[in-house]
Amino acid sequence: MGCVLTVAEQRENKLKKITHEVVSEGKRLSEKLGLEMKCAFIGGSVAGLADEISQYGAKDVLIAEGKEFDKYTSMTYTAALHEIVKKTNASIILLGATSMGRDLGARLSARLKAGFINDCTSIDAGSNNDITFLHPMFGGKVWSYLKGTGQNPIVVTLRPNVFSALTPDKTQKAAVEKIDIKLSDTDLRAKVIELIMAAEGAVDLTEANIIVSGGRGMKAPENFKLIEDLALTLGAAIGASRAAVDAGWKPHSCQVGLTGRTVSPTLYVACGISGAIQHLAGMSSSKYIVAINKDPDAPIFKIADYGIVGNVFEVVPLLIEEIKKVRG
Repeated sequence: MGCVLTVAEQRENKLKKITHEVVSEGKRLSEKLGLEMKCAFIGGSVAGLADEISQYGAKDVLIAEGKEFDKYTSMTYTAALHEIVKKTNASIILLGATSMGRDLGARLSARLKAGFINDCTSIDAGSNNDITFLHPMFGGKVWSYLKGTGQNPIVVTLRPNVFSALTPDKTQKAAVEKIDIKLSDTDLRAKVIELIMAAEGAVDLTEANIIVSGGRGMKAPENFKLIEDLALTLGAAIGASRAAVDAGWKPHSCQVGLTGRTVSPTLYVACGISGAIQHLAGMSSSKYIVAINKDPDAPIFKIADYGIVGNVFEVVPLLIEEIKKVRG
């Protein structure tokens, strides 16, 4: 087998949290298999972030940088990562199951004619170096155990907030190798003209440690002020059910569920959300789930760790008040 290759991801010249998780899991897996672990990093000017990557176990970082990689485009990044895979003879390529990682991983696997496992939630390396990947299907109703076959590499995306990051070791320094990538006219035929960013300070749902979500039970868009107040008190990101998004109360970027974001925070607070299966599919892997709903038979209570049966407009203000007392 070749090496384990992890793929770093950054935005606005800051490493995304998922990179810490991917590199850490790559280190754990490579040690179990007795393989080298390397990290691929693509961007406009990213060499200065190599030391941060090394703190999570990457001793060798291969960098493709230049103005053509300043903003993510499928074709340029796929071409660069393909070259790095060939250079390293990687047998397992790990990416984050983010918008970029899902797109890049699928395109890379097609170019390599390799297996592709998306949204993996567990990796188990057996005694004979047999590797089993766990992948939830049909909204978490079915768990698929997958193994790679043949000589081609396996491309795997890892669900954010599922794989724990190692404690950073700031004494570690990476050996950095810059890779010269020759892009063809085909690779450059699409160009990003403008990026419209989310509101400043908004937390990426997929990386949030705490999420407070509102549903149809919030009754009106102005009532989401309660959700925002609770989120601010907890230092949380704001989510919404499909019903709230379809009603125009929150943008689609806030939607949690089968047709929205799949999230795995430590704490998920569902306010006025009944718990349709489409919503549960996007948040059931949360470590702790708190549900607030006036209907005691709401499906959300079947998976909640803590349930509060009551009027969300009475319960949430009391929660905010108590949390503020506890936090001083």
